[in-house]
Amino acid sequence: MSFFATPEEKEKFENNVAQIKHRVAILSGKGGVGKSSVTANLAFFLAMQGKKVGVMDVDFHGPSIPTLMGVKGQKLEMTEDGKMLPIRVAENLHVMSLGLILENQDSAVIWRGPMKLSAVKQFLSDVEWGELDYLLIDNPPGTGDEPLTVAQFLGQGTEALIVTTPQNVALDDVRKSLSFCKQLQFETLGVVVNMSHFICPHCGERTDIFPRGGVDSMIADFNTVILGEIPMEKAVSETGDKGKFFLHEYGSTPAGKAFDALGYTFLKVTGE
Repeated sequence: MSFFATPEEKEKFENNVAQIKHRVAILSGKGGVGKSSVTANLAFFLAMQGKKVGVMDVDFHGPSIPTLMGVKGQKLEMTEDGKMLPIRVAENLHVMSLGLILENQDSAVIWRGPMKLSAVKQFLSDVEWGELDYLLIDNPPGTGDEPLTVAQFLGQGTEALIVTTPQNVALDDVRKSLSFCKQLQFETLGVVVNMSHFICPHCGERTDIFPRGGVDSMIADFNTVILGEIPMEKAVSETGDKGKFFLHEYGSTPAGKAFDALGYTFLKVTGE
């Protein structure tokens, strides 16, 4: 099945994505696990290491990346040849999201599969990403139209990062995301366990809020690894609501150090 009307359209797409070294789909079977927060802070870390990073938000029904990355309300500009320019967030860091296109931020996006396919295609073909070390693709929860369309366009060679929280109700769905990656021949880089535990700011004692065993059995069953464990901290949500990067504001806290460690591990597993 071809997703392109003409050979010229296909060539345009291939030329645009050819300049992207690593295409990383960030997935989670369950909503509310902090996938977008992980995406935003990982992108910031990579950019601060001198990597050229793009973030493509394909969570069309609930695009939170513009808020988390401090670009909500900014308007896109166009190149002379009609391509969209992603919004510059910081040096080496740019973002594209439907949330940057909607005139009314309160409008519901009521789209069926073909509309989503068209939007993903446009984000990959008609956005001037330029040369990137990493394109992080923030997908909605589950294994529906958006991640499937990303997989169909980018194909083999796409890498995947899975985000979860430790409780079994999340892991039951995250297992489906791991199966999805296996079936579509994504290279699964590993799993990030968000809200893994809580460290008391007064005494430093660690408390596992959720049971731990399910994560370890899932890792073993799917022959993958844990890339990082991010503890709960109130400031993670507070900074995100303000459009600031937690890693920049609170890098010395336990969660800040965990994000930092995740970033270095991510560089290692992607061969950078």
